[in-house]
Amino acid sequence: MNIRNIIKISVLCFAFGNLSAQNPWPKATNTAQPWTRWWWMGSAVDEEGLDKQLTTLSNAGFGGVEIVPIYGAKGFENKYINYLSQEWMRMLQFTTTKAKSLNMGVDMAVGTGWPIGGPQVNEQDAATKMIVQTYEIQPNEKFSEKIVLKDEKQKNLKTIKLDIVTAYNEKNEAVVLTDKVTQDGTLNWKPSAVKWTIYAVFAGKTLQKVKRAAPGGDGYTLDHFSPNATKDYLKTFDKAFGNSNYGIRSFFNDSYEVYGADWTANFKEEFKKRRGYDLSPYIKYLVGNEENEIAGRIKSDYRETMSELILHNFAENFTNWAHSKNSRNTNQAHGSPGNLLDLYAAVDIPESETFGNTKFDIQGLKRNLEDINTKEVPDINMLKFASSAANITGKPLISNESFTWLTEHFKTSWSQVKPEAEQIFLSGINHIFYHGTTYTPADVQFPGWLFYASTNFVPENSLWPDIKGLNSYIERTQSVLQSGKSDNEILMYWPVYDQWASPKGKDMAFKIHNIEKWLHPTVFYENLEKLGKSGYSLDMISDKMISEAKFENQNIQVSKNGGSYKVLIIPQLNYFSESTLKNILNLAQNGACVIFQSEPKDVPGFFEFEKRKNELQSLWNQIPFQQNGNLKSATFGKGKLVLSSDVEKALEFLKIEREKLTDTGLRFVRRQFDGGKFYYVVNHTSKEINQNIPVNYIGKQVVLMNPENEDFGIAETRNNSVKVQLKSGESLIIKASETPDNSIAKWKYIEKTDAPIVLNQPWQLTFKEGGPELPKSRILTKLQPWTNFTEDASTQSFSGTGIYTTTLNLKKKEADDYQLKFDKFYESAKVLINGQEAGIVWSNPFEINVGKYLKKGKNTIQIEVSNLMANRIRYMDQNKISWRNYHEINFVNIDYKPFDASNWKVQPSGLDGEIQLIPVYFSK
Repeated sequence: MNIRNIIKISVLCFAFGNLSAQNPWPKATNTAQPWTRWWWMGSAVDEEGLDKQLTTLSNAGFGGVEIVPIYGAKGFENKYINYLSQEWMRMLQFTTTKAKSLNMGVDMAVGTGWPIGGPQVNEQDAATKMIVQTYEIQPNEKFSEKIVLKDEKQKNLKTIKLDIVTAYNEKNEAVVLTDKVTQDGTLNWKPSAVKWTIYAVFAGKTLQKVKRAAPGGDGYTLDHFSPNATKDYLKTFDKAFGNSNYGIRSFFNDSYEVYGADWTANFKEEFKKRRGYDLSPYIKYLVGNEENEIAGRIKSDYRETMSELILHNFAENFTNWAHSKNSRNTNQAHGSPGNLLDLYAAVDIPESETFGNTKFDIQGLKRNLEDINTKEVPDINMLKFASSAANITGKPLISNESFTWLTEHFKTSWSQVKPEAEQIFLSGINHIFYHGTTYTPADVQFPGWLFYASTNFVPENSLWPDIKGLNSYIERTQSVLQSGKSDNEILMYWPVYDQWASPKGKDMAFKIHNIEKWLHPTVFYENLEKLGKSGYSLDMISDKMISEAKFENQNIQVSKNGGSYKVLIIPQLNYFSESTLKNILNLAQNGACVIFQSEPKDVPGFFEFEKRKNELQSLWNQIPFQQNGNLKSATFGKGKLVLSSDVEKALEFLKIEREKLTDTGLRFVRRQFDGGKFYYVVNHTSKEINQNIPVNYIGKQVVLMNPENEDFGIAETRNNSVKVQLKSGESLIIKASETPDNSIAKWKYIEKTDAPIVLNQPWQLTFKEGGPELPKSRILTKLQPWTNFTEDASTQSFSGTGIYTTTLNLKKKEADDYQLKFDKFYESAKVLINGQEAGIVWSNPFEINVGKYLKKGKNTIQIEVSNLMANRIRYMDQNKISWRNYHEINFVNIDYKPFDASNWKVQPSGLDGEIQLIPVYFSK
């Protein structure tokens, strides 16, 4: 390798920590640290185990836990504790007391498993569905059949109710017959001498039970559309908790996965009250298979009503209840048949979810296709629904259920977790919850108790010794992302009515698992992608939020504590509410800038739609658009309105500046604080960035901050640009402020490197901890993974920590610093130089600065490498050693098939290739 190439690959960000300077890092609270979902299997917990695991989690850098009781392990039934029983509450109290002593927080699910429900959900409060029966009456035929429910599964239920009976003749004329059906189902109606079709709608029950319920938590799932059902459900918690919240920071509700729930007991009355007309004469358009304009309009009204019911009757009631306990609440809105933005905004901590594995361009990032589910890929724009709702309404924390099914079990390295976490941060989320950690009693052998769908953030994981590297990175990053408030400048309207107006199907759940159907094909999504890549920062906004918005201090603002925005974009759409257009014109009248990508074509819904369409058109015609180059623009009151199919051209016309740093491939998220801004910048490209990057805000001083090692220093700036050196896979925080701190040292930029010292001398390999047994120690003449030594069977089955040790005679120590660079690396390591811990190497590009630990002459280099759990699990399955022993689903692989690792290849473990010590010199 020539010196020019060595210089090229060796550019990095580095600064000596300056202890005398004022530390620019925000003070980290326990919410800045990662939290983890903590499964209590069978709630078979005890004080000793709780104490031990909380202490272990705290020592590893976790800030809190989220308790979710689920199904239990076989053979431990006598240790199960019923959910919310006195003993369970005693364990909860012990947990929160212990956590407080460790400065940790505790959240808990309002239910076991998911979705919420349980024994307190009686038949009346259970999830409800329409059951539709049709009857044909031929001309001159006497109708004698009784209109009674035929569904055998529903017959024993006491709450079944006939809600709507409507007959349609061949001319499509409707006769509502609901009040003409007697108690026994007799229809007191004489049809005219034409053919009739009768539609009968019964309010039945889905009969869905809680999935993966814990002891004491089994029962029906809840009717989220009923206010009484929600209140009745929460009374059980009132009884268990009394006047205390037991130290719970936030009560959590998991994603909406209630299947077939498309009705509620008083839906017909709620529909009329909210939509202005009786649904009964139009029921066939809702429940039938016709795909015409009327069906689309009726279905739009139906879906909007469902959205309002879940918002007001569940989400808002849940929030009010949590506040009555002096706690907060957390809710995953996705999966709901409602406007996700309004549902996320209705709670204290909106929570999104990532599921699956993203393909990044990062050099050397491991991604084995056989170990991932290629059908499920996290999408940054799906995550933005939660962050947008929080940013607009001023919620300081946005959480995420992170890394669900990131890879196959036992094959996830911390280096694979990092870019997924960074993508979550880039979406505006700032409060990560690992998915997750399972409570394991002390006497349970490796691999401990495990949850079937998680990445294993458990102390039994052989990578656990190095998790502090990942956790510290997340803590530093989140300390910045939880500071101040979001600094996005653009609002983009989500055209939910275009979704709701589809004449296909009936209810419409917006799930993370089917975004390719409802999100990806839209112009709205196309805009999100384009603008994000161009360097614009935006949040999505709903009709409800627009109705609450004001134009103040030259910006659009919905909440006093929320974000301030320069422009509102209405993307190309078909259906637009006349009341929303009126609200937008009021904003413009007061000074707001609004971009329309197209002229609204129609109003949603059925009620007086022709009249409302005329009103929409009349409002639109008030705008005095004039041709202005390739777009149309209008002054409207104090504001400006622009009509352009090219949104970026419209933004340029309005002088809304993009952040040009994205032209390099870098991605960012921006926060504002009193007197400045933070830029969190990530290099997910395959190339190295070594240049001045433009930023829209420089302030009077720019400080660079490295979230991997906490280093900081004053940056070089020139003409509104900042000099940045970022390798593939690295990230950086740019702090631009109006108040300079002259005590901070300059950032140390790499100017050149000398020829690397290749550590090709002999190494000693010993083993520290792990199993099933420690392989024998050996001297290596060539650096290589311990799994290469196939003659020692224990090397093929070992999961744990191996220690590579060598000595280095450093003849001279003249460089400003020395970088230890690894070639091939499985999977993470603690580096010790002369007995001092130099740090943890756990993420791409697998290098660490060690100059301050080296000395002239003899140096001892010790690298404690931890590998994956996979080889040990493979050994256990090959030898039929029992470890999967759970009720319910037991244990499955990434394709939800029975798990079996016996045919796995041995995963390479340890160090391979070259290790280089590279002398580096900083610019003066």
